[in-house]
Amino acid sequence: MPRPLNEQVVVITGASSGIGREAALMFGQAGAAVVLVARNEEALHDVAHEITRTSGRALIAPADVSEWEQVQIVARTAVDVFGRIDTWVNNAGISLYATVDDTTVEEAQRIIETNFLGVVHGVSAALPYMKREGQGTIINVGSVESQRALPLQAVYAASKHAVKGYTEALRMEQQAAASGIRVTLILPSGINTPLFNHARSKIGLKPMPVPPVYTPELVARSIVRAAASPQRTIYVGGAGHFLWMLQRLNPALLDQIMVANKSMFRMQTTDEPDNGMDNLYQPMPGRGRVHGDFDSLTKPSIFTPLIELSPQWLRQIFAMTIPASLVMGAIYGILRFVKR
Repeated sequence: MPRPLNEQVVVITGASSGIGREAALMFGQAGAAVVLVARNEEALHDVAHEITRTSGRALIAPADVSEWEQVQIVARTAVDVFGRIDTWVNNAGISLYATVDDTTVEEAQRIIETNFLGVVHGVSAALPYMKREGQGTIINVGSVESQRALPLQAVYAASKHAVKGYTEALRMEQQAAASGIRVTLILPSGINTPLFNHARSKIGLKPMPVPPVYTPELVARSIVRAAASPQRTIYVGGAGHFLWMLQRLNPALLDQIMVANKSMFRMQTTDEPDNGMDNLYQPMPGRGRVHGDFDSLTKPSIFTPLIELSPQWLRQIFAMTIPASLVMGAIYGILRFVKR
């Protein structure tokens, strides 16, 4: 079993804003020693201050996760300062809203380097130290798009599909080796974070998360829970789990639903013009923040706390007993929506 949170050393990437920032604060409140990783050093100082002013422990480790040498230094520094690594959270990510036609090879490469190779770098840096301790937890933050791609996000979806495949293989290898290293995949639905302010948009409009939208705190709680009590997969928000069920039931029908009336195109864009700023190659300036601009769309989730974060036996019962009529009824409701 993992050490108690107040004894853990946690490395978290993408800690300057959004999900990573909130998870870092929660780990700090729980008493963990938190190693904060992101490109925006100013924002990391702000997060570290919030943790240490309540007697928490925080270490700033500015790095670009797409650079292997920088991630190696993060791991080595964490061990030099705190003695070990108990939990490593691969959370850093960037996004692009564009059709495949409008996406350059350089943009695609950059997203894969950050979203996927950043995970590979984090795992490769953490594993030797965890193996030395005979235990550890790796938490990879994927997306609902690890299971089902959306239009306008081809490369982002590909990177998150890669994270899922890599995580599954890693988990089986560690199980077979009886290494004591546990692996969790977090699959958030649409989350109200600054990701949509930071994303590069080539569609002329500011992007937005697909409703229903959930809070970053819900994802952060799932990450902290996985560090204390690891489980295979955690869906954050019932919408993401439902989308996965539709994908398994009839992916061709789901294609039609998304394309009908260009519903999934419309649901990902606001009416605001894009400001032309993004963090694809450079971090966004400023102190960072947890929440995005979509508080009015945010809904509470009953599914995640009651099902995904419940004991395993209850999750298995839910998986076996959910009625097919619920799925079909939801499809009917979606079809009515997209035809409006």
